[in-house]
Amino acid sequence: MTLDRTIAPEIRQIEHFLIAEPERRVLRNGIPLNVIQVGDEDVIRFDLLIKGGQWNQSQPLQAMFTNRMLREGTCRLTSAQIAEKLDYYGAWLDLSSSVNYGFITLYSLGKYFPKTVELVASMVKEPVFPEKELSVIVNVNKQQFQVNAQRVDVMARKRLNRALFGSRHPLGRYAELEDYNRIDREVLQHFYQAYYHSGNCSIYVSGKVTSEVIGCIERHFGESPWGENLQRATFRDCAPETEAVHRLFVEKDDAWQSSLKMGGFSLAQRDPDFLKLRVLVTLFGGYFGSRLMSNIREEKGYTYGIAAGLVNYPGIGVLGISTEAANEYIEPIIIEVFKEMERLRSEKVSDKELDMVRNYMLGDMCRSYESAFSLSDAWIFIETTGLDHGFFERSLEAIREVSADEILTLAQTYFCKENLIAVVAGKKV
Repeated sequence: MTLDRTIAPEIRQIEHFLIAEPERRVLRNGIPLNVIQVGDEDVIRFDLLIKGGQWNQSQPLQAMFTNRMLREGTCRLTSAQIAEKLDYYGAWLDLSSSVNYGFITLYSLGKYFPKTVELVASMVKEPVFPEKELSVIVNVNKQQFQVNAQRVDVMARKRLNRALFGSRHPLGRYAELEDYNRIDREVLQHFYQAYYHSGNCSIYVSGKVTSEVIGCIERHFGESPWGENLQRATFRDCAPETEAVHRLFVEKDDAWQSSLKMGGFSLAQRDPDFLKLRVLVTLFGGYFGSRLMSNIREEKGYTYGIAAGLVNYPGIGVLGISTEAANEYIEPIIIEVFKEMERLRSEKVSDKELDMVRNYMLGDMCRSYESAFSLSDAWIFIETTGLDHGFFERSLEAIREVSADEILTLAQTYFCKENLIAVVAGKKV
């Protein structure tokens, strides 16, 4: 049989999409353990999730620095010894925090996992937050803050969130330079004692997970309660205090280009319309062939790139639009953004365009959940957002079944330029 390479292969839609669920266990001290056994390579990813982040802190930067300082010294090991051991065993450690969680992520060769997970257990269960190392880390972050504070995209993002949520809301309150001077060992210990304990965490392990790997996790994290407080974190309700404005400007005289951030409140992930609205937003500005890219980049040449997306926070969503361009193009870009929104509100999309978006989104789903580590990301996403296990299957159904008529109705319902706040950071023209 001769293959005719002048004929493109037929495009077929995904009929069924299955993401393998973790094997769910509970350790003796009550910690949930999620095991994702996928792959033949001798590599393990270990994730410890601590419930408590920016939303729970009593002052700015507290959650971030508490998490970051775990690797800077324990009762048994100095920061240099921790770094040396991680390097010796070829392991990689990532410490990060979000609005509502802290994350400790370890990548390790399976044969060295007993050694590396022991190291992580010491970091998590007996950190000392040494003053010398804390001073160095705070100063490094303070310098990075000063650099970032001069970037127009950071200026615009912070001002938009402050306008949407209000300065007293956890999502609208940002650290200032003086907040770095208020970080000390006692502040971090207070947050650590409140949230870093066996009653407030869960574990994910993925890759080539053996019985020895499970045994190591049970031995170091699951045999008995650890930590000073065994109460699970809760999130207090905090209503946004949105400014009654539509346009804001943050001036930076020496800016060669301006940053534009537009945003307004949208649907939370649990809303019945959310998944189909996500298709509309992708069509509008969520991929390279979107309406915004085709018009503002390809046709007008105003910018190298512009994107729209749904940003999700606990219990609330934001429709965001973002780009950077030469100062003189910002006003024309805003006009074109509103024009594309109005087109979607008044004209049905073609079957060809809708199929293109469907194929892009379905392909992206397949690429996103094809390995053990990406499966970990998927199920960690479900836990940290509070969604149910049917979310992925419903996502597939929404992409596959949404119609042009529904896209039109969704645009008419949720695309309203009066609900958007546009923030420009740059030089006045």
